[in-house]
Amino acid sequence: MLDIKNLHVSYGGIRALQGISLHVPEGKIISLLGANGAGKSTTLRTIMGIVKPTEGSIEFLGGNILGMKSFQVVMKGIALVPEGRRVFTNLTVTENLALGAYTRTDKVQIQQDIEEIYELFPRLREREKQSAGTLSGGEQQMLALGRALMSKPKLLMIDEPSLGLAPVLSQGVLSRLKELNQTRGQTILLIEQNARAALSIADYAYILETGRITLEGPAAELATNDAVRKTYLGIH
Repeated sequence: MLDIKNLHVSYGGIRALQGISLHVPEGKIISLLGANGAGKSTTLRTIMGIVKPTEGSIEFLGGNILGMKSFQVVMKGIALVPEGRRVFTNLTVTENLALGAYTRTDKVQIQQDIEEIYELFPRLREREKQSAGTLSGGEQQMLALGRALMSKPKLLMIDEPSLGLAPVLSQGVLSRLKELNQTRGQTILLIEQNARAALSIADYAYILETGRITLEGPAAELATNDAVRKTYLGIH
């Protein structure tokens, strides 16, 4: 579904990505792991057209999306749930969800899809008329996910969904992602600080270190890899 080859990105004199290549097959959960500053968020921002690469190619569903504006990338079928959730705090839950469908014109279906999001996240239905700024961190993460799903993405990209959440809440969010993948066939590209949790739900994973992919493989294999266990899982 997504094919990235030899991607280079620089910020001023800093080389954030140094020739990474990765692939996201349809219907799979792919995880990007790595320390802060490794280039994970830069990768997602480049796919979305927020950051321009100096070299490389990005193809989605067989077509080149490099150079497209972010709204055009969304219309192609990619949605990003950014780090920190970034909900519209002064708008209600329902208004946030409606904004997720800003590229769509099918008003009747949009209403039906909002109802579907409320079925997926019952807590949001209870809060539908509240302003998003009054929600807990976990509820805001559900809202950010729901808002992204409102664009009917073929590829859902999520940046650090469990950041700042209590362990029980973060586990709930990741379980919901696995459920989306299994019940809807949702393709997901996931960045997650909790490597153990990410590997438990992913099909395949890439490890980024200072802008380079140093290791990749089936998630179950990486979870038992000695180097990964020491560096990312805290097991010696």
